[in-house]
Amino acid sequence: MEWIANEAAYPEIFIKLLIALALSLVIGVEREIKKKPIGLKTSAVIATFSCLLTIVSIEAAYHFTANEEINITMDPLRLPAQIVSGIGFLGAGAILRRDNDNITGLTTAAMIWGAASIGIAVGTGFYIEAAFTVLSVIFVIEILSPILTKYGPKRLRSSEASFTISVLDKLKIEELISLLKSENMTIKNLRIKQVVTNKDHVTHELGFRLAAVTKKPTSQLYLELTALPYVESVEIEFFT
Repeated sequence: MEWIANEAAYPEIFIKLLIALALSLVIGVEREIKKKPIGLKTSAVIATFSCLLTIVSIEAAYHFTANEEINITMDPLRLPAQIVSGIGFLGAGAILRRDNDNITGLTTAAMIWGAASIGIAVGTGFYIEAAFTVLSVIFVIEILSPILTKYGPKRLRSSEASFTISVLDKLKIEELISLLKSENMTIKNLRIKQVVTNKDHVTHELGFRLAAVTKKPTSQLYLELTALPYVESVEIEFFT
């Protein structure tokens, strides 16, 4: 039986698969630490199989020699090109939309695409380039981004938050808004709704979308808001 790959090439093929697997584990572990939905196993599968398909594509292109009767032209990177476009459906599954304008999962989707890129790069023999790219991306995510979040411009230090607060006295709404602004919160959107449970009980529900720059923990903000005499209920959500 004639194999596509020469037996002498097997060690190099196995090394490529192991390198792709090892580099994918770096991305997978980073996603697992942050409790993201697509982590270690998915990254390993994507990178390793992308590497395998790239090797098969290259080996197959050079294995099938020219035939006088049939004109066959094979592109050694045809399969890798399909990997790049086909991996998009996995990335799309990682992107979630909350409320009207808050989208999460974009970094994880990009990491999925990146895992496929690692497999393709290693499969074509670009080991150093693949390793440098992985280290660069991890540096940005784990070191540079937290530094900018902590010490960078206010826009970078702010985090998205959603507050739902029920107020008993509508005359206290402006006071509540002033209180939130004093906590370094910028109101991006405000929704006010009157809720009538019965004739004797009327509340005013305020829905805030905020850009918050505050060092107070969420629990402390919750305690301070619920302690206000004119506040009936509070719901807080910070998006990270």
